[in-house]
Amino acid sequence: MINIILIFVYLLAGVALQRVKWFPSDSYKLINKFVVYCCLPALALYYIPKVRWDNELLYLIGVTWIGFTIAFFLFRFLGKKYGWSKKLTGCLIITAGLGNTSFLGYPIVNALYGSDGLKMAILVDQPGTFVVLSTIAVVVATLYSKEATSSAKIAQKVLLFPPFICFLVACMANILDLDFHDYLQFAFQKLGSLLTPLAMISVGLQLHFDSRSKHWKFLWIGLAYKLLITPAILFLLYVVILKQNSLMIQVAIIEAAMAPMIMASILATSHGLKPRLSSMMIGFGIPISFVTLAFWYLVLQFI
Repeated sequence: MINIILIFVYLLAGVALQRVKWFPSDSYKLINKFVVYCCLPALALYYIPKVRWDNELLYLIGVTWIGFTIAFFLFRFLGKKYGWSKKLTGCLIITAGLGNTSFLGYPIVNALYGSDGLKMAILVDQPGTFVVLSTIAVVVATLYSKEATSSAKIAQKVLLFPPFICFLVACMANILDLDFHDYLQFAFQKLGSLLTPLAMISVGLQLHFDSRSKHWKFLWIGLAYKLLITPAILFLLYVVILKQNSLMIQVAIIEAAMAPMIMASILATSHGLKPRLSSMMIGFGIPISFVTLAFWYLVLQFI
């Protein structure tokens, strides 16, 4: 519970810093770079070597791959049909397609399902959400931004993305059944622990509550997909069609119902994809998700 409370404390701290005159208004850009280039790679190097493979884990890993793929085709279709800008479409694909499966997911799953559930949540996040963020999401961000979009440019963007490089190193360590020295693991864990406070402060620095904002309609569209439609699709596929009802399936659906991912907002913002809307997806999505998560938890009690 304390982890959930701290998320709101960090978010409010970022909002409060907007009112400090001497605090640089664009400091969130530096924070974002530190999070992307230091904290996220550290988490990959710490967790991935410890993952142990099992075919049933595909139910967990598939959560984000399914959700992001559907988000891509859905918002691409809506964008073309209603004439949305590329930046708006890209923003919704990334922020509605990626869930907060670690910062919110870990403490919430641990509270609901204990340590066994937490181990499963890590598998939703690392081989699932993290890999999608480091690869496909980077491609989408590049395609929908004003940057050059040649195949070589996109490949370079993905291959040189620090979290992806560290992911490959961590995967190699996993395949070879190796792990890093205890001192390095300690350093990775401590560096990775900075991700949540820094990311939430960054979001708070960019969050503005403007009742006249043109983004409200798109905010509700994005949140409806992330908080209601995505878990409903996973429920239909896993429970109704595939007839699964284990603890693993419950964790998978709860993770699918998490609020938009903080790093997704940072990725979208760093590529100029509607920074204001990206921040709103986090700032409003997190508190609203507690209501929708309670709903999905109750639904899962009947399977």
